[in-house]
Amino acid sequence: MQNIFKRREKKYLITVEQGLALQRLIIQYMKIDQHGEYLVQNLYYDTANWDIIRKSIEKPLYKEKLRLRFYDEYNPKSKGFLELKKKFDGVVYKRRIDFPLGELKKRCIREIASAADSQISREIGFFLKHYQVSEKIYIAYKRTAYTGLFDNDFRITFDRDIFFRLYPLDSFNDYCPGIDRQIQNRDQLLMEIKTAGAIPLWLAQTLSKNKIFPLSFSKFGVCYTKHISKRQNIKGDENAA
Repeated sequence: MQNIFKRREKKYLITVEQGLALQRLIIQYMKIDQHGEYLVQNLYYDTANWDIIRKSIEKPLYKEKLRLRFYDEYNPKSKGFLELKKKFDGVVYKRRIDFPLGELKKRCIREIASAADSQISREIGFFLKHYQVSEKIYIAYKRTAYTGLFDNDFRITFDRDIFFRLYPLDSFNDYCPGIDRQIQNRDQLLMEIKTAGAIPLWLAQTLSKNKIFPLSFSKFGVCYTKHISKRQNIKGDENAA
């Protein structure tokens, strides 16, 4: 599985109806991911004072964040991914190392990163030395993904039922929309276009015709500004890339 990514990402908040119409068009040019719709679960790390996300929502030229991700329901034999996501001048760089999820019962993320012994693990290790981080927020959602017929680097994803919680922060907990708090309205989808090059003409024309425009949006950023910073009396912009 690919563990290094470099691409541009555009995000759009659209209605469910818009999403269905777009998917009917997309399938003519792309193929649906082999997993169909799947669950994405994430644990995001930050400092005690939320320094990383606070810096991110200021929209600096360079920013980075660390998260632990796994797919579908927890299985100790399935893979987890420790990901360092960087963004510089509009380009996203993602580095990740994979490991059996069962190791989380025995090791902390610092031990997992150091055990990998690779350039990626060293980058993650440097991040962990620079920031004293811990688990801060859990975010999960259902995702449907499409990839280009002849270009695997071209992807379009649709995320629905995006939920978060601040406690308990246990990566083994199941996704629980009945308990977790919702980030976006139920009639909205978050669409992301991810590409190493330009957006295809057919897609650009469709978005323009339907007045669907990109916006700066971060699931972590929205959670922080809407549900965390207000408690701390800290001002923030809910839209963070």
